[in-house]
Amino acid sequence: MPYVLKQYESIKGEKIEDFLLDVVKLPLNLASSLLAKGRIIDDKKRRLQKGHVLKSGFIEVSVFEAITKGLKPIFQTEHFAIFDKPSGLLVHPVARSSHYTLLDEIRFQFGEEASLIHRIDCETSGLVLVSKNKYAEMVLNSVFENREVVKKYRALVEKEIPEELTIEKKITNATGLIKIKMQTSSNGKESTTLIKPITYDKTKNQTIVEAIPLTGRQHQIRVHLDSISHRIVGDPIYGIDEPLVDKILKKKMSEKERIKITGSKRLMLHAYSLEFTFLKRTYKFCSLQKVFDEVY
Repeated sequence: MPYVLKQYESIKGEKIEDFLLDVVKLPLNLASSLLAKGRIIDDKKRRLQKGHVLKSGFIEVSVFEAITKGLKPIFQTEHFAIFDKPSGLLVHPVARSSHYTLLDEIRFQFGEEASLIHRIDCETSGLVLVSKNKYAEMVLNSVFENREVVKKYRALVEKEIPEELTIEKKITNATGLIKIKMQTSSNGKESTTLIKPITYDKTKNQTIVEAIPLTGRQHQIRVHLDSISHRIVGDPIYGIDEPLVDKILKKKMSEKERIKITGSKRLMLHAYSLEFTFLKRTYKFCSLQKVFDEVY
């Protein structure tokens, strides 16, 4: 489990931040972050804040301890790495109880300074860019913020999409039962996705499309395609009733039942191409996964 509680005997009279630096040997930025997030507690389970003077007893520190399951990057330099993430793997812990995530491999292989530059959904498979040091993180974050990266996805959607189209619909948080769900709304943030049909199966009434998000909103491709009645096959959140979504997310439904409702055992969305320029050199990567081979 990535987050573990480590116990240390207190030094009476010492400030908590000094104790974390001198005794626990945490970097200053990590110590400050853990204090701000309430991950330092005393023997009475009280959260400690910056400036707190320790008394006798002990403190517990919730720290991220990376583990590995052998997932290797498909490419790396001294500054960054590219992972080809499988479907079903979280990129980052969403709670202290989260088990193995992609961040485990990143920190296990490259150390504490390594960081995710962007994220894809747990059920989305494909390419994820990772920085290995703070300099690379700063430069690559700027590349993404300035929209100087081209991300291409492939998706299997319901019904026929006969021609290229551009979806320009604002996106915001939904207000229903499912807290992670998004929706199109005139009050949302500007969002644009290009859609290009690749293959149409008349028998199944399904289309494989290329989706290019020009903005980076949460669930953008999924929300946009569902908003034009071309829900992504296998989507456990969009295009189905929320009580069923709740059962799927809480794993109160068998895989057979899920497939019957969503159309697939997984979300059929794959981040297959990533292109950007770093230190005056342009890189273009393609995923090695054959996600749609079993479909067509």
